[in-house]
Amino acid sequence: MFQKILIANRGEIACRIIRACRQLGIATIAVHSDADADALHVELADIAVPIGAAAASQSYLDADKVLQAALEHNAQAVHPGYGFLSENAAFARAVLAAGMAWIGPDPQTITDMGDKARARRIAVDSGVPVLPGSSSLAPGAPASWHVEAARVGYPLLVKAVGGGGGIGMKRVDGADALQATIESAQAMAQKAFGQSDVYLERYVARARHIEIQVFGYGNGRAVHLFERECSVQRRFQKIVEECPAPHLPAGVRAAMADAAVALACSQRYAGAGTVEFIVDAATHEFFFLEMNTRIQVEHAVTEAFTGWDLVQAQIRLAVGELPTVTQDDIRGSGAAIECRLYAENPRRNFMPSPGLLKRLVLPAASTQLRIDCGVRQGDAVTPYYDPMIAKLISHGPDRETAIAVMRLALQALEIEGIQHNGAFLQALLDHPAFVAGEMDTGFVERERGAVLEAMEARAAQATS
Repeated sequence: MFQKILIANRGEIACRIIRACRQLGIATIAVHSDADADALHVELADIAVPIGAAAASQSYLDADKVLQAALEHNAQAVHPGYGFLSENAAFARAVLAAGMAWIGPDPQTITDMGDKARARRIAVDSGVPVLPGSSSLAPGAPASWHVEAARVGYPLLVKAVGGGGGIGMKRVDGADALQATIESAQAMAQKAFGQSDVYLERYVARARHIEIQVFGYGNGRAVHLFERECSVQRRFQKIVEECPAPHLPAGVRAAMADAAVALACSQRYAGAGTVEFIVDAATHEFFFLEMNTRIQVEHAVTEAFTGWDLVQAQIRLAVGELPTVTQDDIRGSGAAIECRLYAENPRRNFMPSPGLLKRLVLPAASTQLRIDCGVRQGDAVTPYYDPMIAKLISHGPDRETAIAVMRLALQALEIEGIQHNGAFLQALLDHPAFVAGEMDTGFVERERGAVLEAMEARAAQATS
């Protein structure tokens, strides 16, 4: 087993990895920006190394600084978490070239699947259905953009070739808005991922976002750990996930899982990865969306449902100590739901709400409730990074119980100093469509007014 691992990340995922390392008896090295000098992940790690200014480009995205920290403190492996350098193939290669283990898939797989247009071609070659889409669109060629858009058809989505998390994704309903939208998306992609290329993809009017958790052994074998329903989103970013996906026909569920495993096997995928699909809510047809070559924010939902520890499995695979399991060895139990608690203002289109957490009381963890958190009372939610406060993960023998546990957890929150989405999530869980399991990716935008109204009514009742 490794003696020391550097965690190339921050926040709740860094704390999550530290917890897994402790359980395995592994020392941890945290890197941090100036803004995170007093952060929770810095306090929890065995060694903390400052790597630069608050801006991510000068710290967490600076591959040379992160690599130097690993070398100076004799790390045997690097775990990138999600975001930042987690899907940076050049960084993964540099880690391996320096004689350390990379806790993730082969760098070539990151390259192949990280280029969304290339990943679509690989999916087609693997027999996985894909939506009509374009090739990569570089800046400065608007005439070709219109040709590609006409071929794909409106409405369509403009999406960044590199990266994920909905960053740079924009909808276009007609040709008159195409050029300005692409240029805006390219600028956002360049800032977030260091790569400005985008591509176009057909927009499905009533789409569900379903993803399959896969785990590969790097030798052409892979298994799946079932699916996650990720349709409850705002600004193309998920805020509620659950497993299993409600009302998904068994045949569609199985076909999607088989397609995801076939894709992972074709790439000789190593470790935890996620194959994301768009499912037409009306016809149940499914289409490949992308593959994320890293641990996901929502991995805890799968862990609650299956009993797996995906982060420990990543580490054990990297060191060569993970027992091989077959698909029949993997079982799911009950239902699990995750709510992402953000410092944001639902009344102002979910705009981030940085500030000091003057009060932060989270519900107590239990056998039915898990809390993954990267901040404490008195910490600041800065404007430099993702404004997540915590993830709440409930589990029960059925979906109704999991929802009930989550309701109680959200009601127990005590947060002061910043705006947050806790009350919005409470009202959302009570919405009849959510209770019935009838969501699509347009659900939050379509029902936001009703959810906000219910949120305000609850607040008024509580103060009366």
